[in-house]
Amino acid sequence: MSPTPDLRRLTHFIAVAESAGFTSAAKQLHLSQQALSHSVQQLEKEIGAALLIRSGRHVMLTPAGQTLMDEGRALLAAATTLTAHTRAAASAQPDVFVVGHSPAISNHDVYALIEPAIAAAPHTSFTVMQLFPERLTAGVRDGVVQLGLRRAVVPQDHLAGAVIGYEPLRVALPAQHRLAARAPIGIADLADDVIALWAPPGASYYSDFLINACRRAGFEPHYRVSRVQGCPPEVAALTESAAAFVTAPAGPALNGAVMIVDLDEPLLVPIQALWQPHTSSAVRDLILRRRP
Repeated sequence: MSPTPDLRRLTHFIAVAESAGFTSAAKQLHLSQQALSHSVQQLEKEIGAALLIRSGRHVMLTPAGQTLMDEGRALLAAATTLTAHTRAAASAQPDVFVVGHSPAISNHDVYALIEPAIAAAPHTSFTVMQLFPERLTAGVRDGVVQLGLRRAVVPQDHLAGAVIGYEPLRVALPAQHRLAARAPIGIADLADDVIALWAPPGASYYSDFLINACRRAGFEPHYRVSRVQGCPPEVAALTESAAAFVTAPAGPALNGAVMIVDLDEPLLVPIQALWQPHTSSAVRDLILRRRP
């Protein structure tokens, strides 16, 4: 049986790698440099590979060391999650399942996804929170968020993930907009309008997706990042006096202040689920069963 890394030594190694040296890592860990160096050497023996190139007070990672640092962080986070789950089980407290979602996904969309799990897990407490993509992935990686949901189909840094569905996009417009009474409309009809986004292009897959959809329709869009976050996406049609791509049903919204209209050609956007690798969750499995 192949040896597995000692988690304490793995913690020591990652501290050295992140600090690029033993001095600051030793202070951080409250260890002597000699004890820390010995711990890392023992880890190298366990794994059977050199992890660091030592040059004076500084160190560099070998290819094996880079791999261990990248994937070892996920392993340590999973170990922390395992400890928390075990203690929660011993205390007989209700399970808490936290779902994080990016601003591009509404609370209504999230509830539709988790509703079967809520019904099937009556002893679990669910918390839904909106997070920007960077905080979302960090929360999943650290185990603070048990399931992350975002508009993407791209790999995430050392997280497990799957596309669990596609939803048709529609366009939310102020009720007095020239296109509000038309249905359906084409994306090209929005060429003279401001397009509401929830993050700048380049910082969000979803923003890039919407910008590219406009470009495929033959125009370079004028866009504005919404200054109101956390509300249903159709709110951006009012706050930004803009066209906002949404997944809400067609028809009036926000007490008639906004009209949501269909597109004449289907435009499907994915929902990607993210979770911490090396972990298991019966509640998460209930939600992921929706995957296509």
